[in-house]
Amino acid sequence: MEFTARQIADYLKGEIEGDPDVKVHTVSKIEEAQGGSLSFLANPAYTPWIYKTNASIVLVNKDFRPEIPLRCTLVKVDNAYNALAGLLSLYKKSLPQKQGISSLASVPESAKTGKDIYIGEFAVIGENVFLGDNVKIYPHCYIGDNTVIKDNSTLYAGVKVYDQCIIGQDCTIHSGAVIGADGFGFAPQSDNNYMKIAQIGNVILEDHVEIGANTTIDRATMGSTVIQKGVKLDNLIQVAHNVVVGENTVIAAQTGIAGSSKVGKNCMIGGQVGISGHISVGDEVKIAAQSGLSSGVKKGKIIMGAPAFDHDKYIKAYIHFRNLEKLVKRIDDLEKQVDNLIGKDA
Repeated sequence: MEFTARQIADYLKGEIEGDPDVKVHTVSKIEEAQGGSLSFLANPAYTPWIYKTNASIVLVNKDFRPEIPLRCTLVKVDNAYNALAGLLSLYKKSLPQKQGISSLASVPESAKTGKDIYIGEFAVIGENVFLGDNVKIYPHCYIGDNTVIKDNSTLYAGVKVYDQCIIGQDCTIHSGAVIGADGFGFAPQSDNNYMKIAQIGNVILEDHVEIGANTTIDRATMGSTVIQKGVKLDNLIQVAHNVVVGENTVIAAQTGIAGSSKVGKNCMIGGQVGISGHISVGDEVKIAAQSGLSSGVKKGKIIMGAPAFDHDKYIKAYIHFRNLEKLVKRIDDLEKQVDNLIGKDA
C-alpha cells in the first residue's frame, strides 16, 4: 500500500513541509531509510541523520527547525514517536488477518468460540474454554480447561495457559510464555524434605495487557495472581504466585517478582530487577536496572542499587565508591603522618 504525505498528515492532523504528493510504501529507521520510506525523528541524538537520510517522508515534532534545506518531506506533529506508533498500528491492522480453525487443532465440543477466530495447527483447547470474538490462537498453543480468553486477544505460537485462567480483551501473549503454572509453594518438613502446597488459584490478565516471550506468570496458591489493565511485561520475566501488578506498569526483561508482592500503578521497572516477596511498591515508582528490593517503596520514589535506595543518594554514594582507592590511600598517608608525629613526640 502507498500513502502520500498529504494522506499521512491528514490522518495525524499534522503539518507538511515539502512535497505533499510524495509517496511512501514502507517504514524504516532514519539512518537506514531508502526512497519510498517513511521514517521519524524523536530522539535529538539522531538529528544529524535527517540531513542525509534517503527517506521520502520524516515525522518530526512541531518544534523542529532544520538548519539547512532537506531532501525529505516533513510531516510535523505534536509527538513524532506516538504518531509513528499510531501509524504502525494502523498498518498492522490493514494486513490480512488469519481466520478459521485448522483441522489439525484439537477443539472439544464443550468449548465456546466467538466470531472470526483463528486456531492454528496442533493447538489444543481444553474443556469448557471460552474464546471471544476475533481471538487468535497460533500453532502449538495449549489452553487449559475452563479458561476464558476475551475478544481481540492474540496468543502466539507455543503459549501455554493452564486451567481456570482469565485473559481480558485486546491482550497479546508472545511465544513461549506460560500463564498459570504452579506457584513455588513448598512446606519444610521435620526430615528436611519439602511437601508441595497445592496451588489452587489462577491468573487474571485484565484488558490491554502484553506479555513478552518466555515470560512466566504463576497461578496463585489461593485467589488470583493479577496483572491489571494496560500492563506491559517484557521477555523473560518471572511473576510469582499471588503477585499483583498495577495498571499501566511497564517492566523490562529478566525481572523477578517474588510471591505476594504488590506493585503499584504507572511504575517503570528496569531489567534484571529483583523484588522480594510480601512487599509493596507504591504507584509511580521508578526502579533502575539490576536493583534489588528487600523492603517496600513509597509512591513516586526513584530508586536504584542492591539493596535499592533513593536514586540521588545512590549517585552521591557511588561517586565516593569510585574514589574509594584514592580515599584509602589518603587515610593510609594520614595514618603514617600521625605515626611519625607520635614517634617524634615519644
